[in-house]
Amino acid sequence: MPVSSAETAPATCLHWLALSLTPGLGATRGKRLSEFFGGVERVFRASLTELEAAGVQAVSAQAIATGRSLELAQDQMAEAARAGAQVVTLDDSAYPAPLRQIYDPPLLLYVRGDIAKLARPALAVVGTRHPTPYGSAMAERLACDLAARNLVIVSGLARGVDSCAHRGALAGRGHTVGVLGTGVDVIYPRENQRLADQILTSGGALVSEFPLRTFAAPQNFPVRNRIISGLCLGVLVVEAGEYSGTRITARCALEQGREVFAVPGNVTNRGSWGPNTLIKQGAKLVASWEDVWEEFSEGVRAQLAPAADESKAPATASLFTDEPLAPHEKLILGVLRADEARHIDELVERLEPQVSSSEIFAALFELELAGKVRQLPGKNFVKIL
Repeated sequence: MPVSSAETAPATCLHWLALSLTPGLGATRGKRLSEFFGGVERVFRASLTELEAAGVQAVSAQAIATGRSLELAQDQMAEAARAGAQVVTLDDSAYPAPLRQIYDPPLLLYVRGDIAKLARPALAVVGTRHPTPYGSAMAERLACDLAARNLVIVSGLARGVDSCAHRGALAGRGHTVGVLGTGVDVIYPRENQRLADQILTSGGALVSEFPLRTFAAPQNFPVRNRIISGLCLGVLVVEAGEYSGTRITARCALEQGREVFAVPGNVTNRGSWGPNTLIKQGAKLVASWEDVWEEFSEGVRAQLAPAADESKAPATASLFTDEPLAPHEKLILGVLRADEARHIDELVERLEPQVSSSEIFAALFELELAGKVRQLPGKNFVKIL
């Protein structure tokens, strides 16, 4: 697999890669250095004195002037080829246009999968790593509904809401992009390896600005959040605590001029602090996929072809429902909650005066088949929105 697109000469790609691997430089300084010398290749023709005169740190200037950065780039290029990853640089036509417009775009991206998905209209779905059943269900169903309408779902492949968003997009037979805080060859957490494989085989992509073999260092994840929001038209927050990384993504979205959406939550739940606060500050309240869809311009909607067969589209997620139910099913749904599991014994105790235990078991079975109730381990049940 090629490591750069046809529009970027291999030498130029190598120089951008070398710039990104130069110690003490970073994306913003690297971009300014390229602009200062009139091109990335000219940076590597500059003398040590010229580099230091340009304000480059001594450690960075030494790495560039001695050729050490170029040596690292050659090794990384070979590593990317072995991993089946493309390297897309800042001046490459395949580089995502929305991401190029942010204040501090990555000098390059490592991409596994279909790079064309990065150019499609996308929405980020983010949230806590420890969602309630309600949060998990809303993230999965909203992602499913929107992906079924050809919107690319972007998230961070982390535990919790991120994983639910990716799974929802796959369930909607759409496409999803995982933005990693590791190298694209390092899946974290490990239990998401199968999910990562499904993203790739379904036509999605895995993206990172970090070199191959980069491990899951805590400081990497806040840095990658600007990419999640930068690739998208907007960010949808499902559940997030007061001090969660999701707040960083939402702030990045605001700074980048992106739309911010939020799913309201139970005010007594700590995970609802993030979305509820964002709504108070002006974020768009989302109860169903239509609330996101109506915020897009006509031009964006024109790019999103309708679902191939609307009759086969999954039932949409919503905070509200008016579908007719059998009397026993209505009673059970009236007791069940989306944000808190209830044990079968509690259901029987509360409903047995009106409904027999056998009728409760039968109704729960029917509700599960209808996708309105989910059974959790230990005979616990939650309502699905």
